[in-house]
Amino acid sequence: MAGIGFAIRRILERNTYTATLQAYAYAGLISSGPWVLSIISVLLVGIISLNRFHHASELIYYLVTVTYLMCSSLVLSGGVQLVLTRFVADRVYEENSPGVLPNMLSALSVTALVSGLIALPAVCLLFPDKTLLFRGLTFVAFITLCTLWLVVLLLSSLKDYKRILLIMLAGYGLVVVLSMKLVAFGAEGLMLAFVSGHGFILFAFLYQIIRAFPSEHLAASAVFSPRHIHLSLFFTGLVFYLGIWADKFLFWFNPMTSEATAGLLRSSVIYDIPIFLAYLTIIPGMAVFLVRFEADFAQRYAGFYDAIREHQPLETLRHHKQLMVESVRQGILEIFKVQSLTVILLFVWTRELLSWLGISPYYETLLKVDMVGVGIQVVMMAVMNVLFYLDRRREALALSGLFLASNILFTLISQQMNPAFFGYGFVLAVTLTTVVGLLLINRILQDLEYETFMLRG
Repeated sequence: MAGIGFAIRRILERNTYTATLQAYAYAGLISSGPWVLSIISVLLVGIISLNRFHHASELIYYLVTVTYLMCSSLVLSGGVQLVLTRFVADRVYEENSPGVLPNMLSALSVTALVSGLIALPAVCLLFPDKTLLFRGLTFVAFITLCTLWLVVLLLSSLKDYKRILLIMLAGYGLVVVLSMKLVAFGAEGLMLAFVSGHGFILFAFLYQIIRAFPSEHLAASAVFSPRHIHLSLFFTGLVFYLGIWADKFLFWFNPMTSEATAGLLRSSVIYDIPIFLAYLTIIPGMAVFLVRFEADFAQRYAGFYDAIREHQPLETLRHHKQLMVESVRQGILEIFKVQSLTVILLFVWTRELLSWLGISPYYETLLKVDMVGVGIQVVMMAVMNVLFYLDRRREALALSGLFLASNILFTLISQQMNPAFFGYGFVLAVTLTTVVGLLLINRILQDLEYETFMLRG
């Protein structure tokens, strides 16, 4: 599903420096948009609201609640994200566009129902000290995010990247503006702004998808049929997102590194700030990721399998395979170079950046460690992307499991040591997973012709 990738490739075909910068800027913002822009909007809300609260505890309550909303919604919807994306990709490949919308709406409805059933008792139990309004808004926010993550993934099939970017900017801008207006109402006002902005993004994106995939029906059940529900994909999404958040969970629920800050929810002041700031540094790497894999690699991949379907000679197949291998190698190398340069430059300005944000310089070391880990994570995502393209679901699940297990193990070990080792558990886990993944795709690509013809019939 590389609609945006193809659109960006058309920009690159202009072959000018301006076009190249434009393509990478769009790619970076679109590929990392919802996650990065949400972090930026939350940071802006925090900075703007800090001096307007008589008690900072209200602001902290809101920020911690939003963090848990993001985390839990991504984990809960992670498996459905991959299953639905695969279903839509298959329908697009079959040129069965009318089948996309009704099945997508059915999947969204079920996701909203399940997330609502989970959220209802949770908001009642977790926030005993908050008003019914705050609990209701948190309930709506959770359902909105669970469905939004599904809709965002389907945007890769659309070519109107400018409109998508404008919707994201408008939605998160709305969060910030409404927060300024509603800050006097405390955590309830900020949560209302959060729900309003994300609700706008959700329905605006839904409108774009309805336009792109018109259909006479609004509901269908094909997406729930056994032949379309790939359990390996479901568990891969679930385990992968658990792996992403495992180190955060361990720091949140360790009494030595956390405290209760929002009802029964806990946060880790020593760990949370650096890791979320570090995630803002992924934009350059994600830009290369989208351009090189969703555009370049996707084209080479299609060329290889088109040659197979057209019964081309073996030498032609080997030529297309070599082009595909080169695109993977070049893409990973470019991600590594761009993200390394980004991290090195930010290393120089880390202290100044923290000072500008009004954050203690004691976070400098941990922020640098987290930036390295997040940079390697972009390479890991590229590896996972290649496995998904090659339909190596078992290997993708195994790699996700390795990431989850190693992140838990190494983070627990780092917590037993002194605070100077905090963050290294995440870095070691993502590094181990990336190295194993690179070795894995190297072996798969070497034997691609054999496995294509002999093992898959």
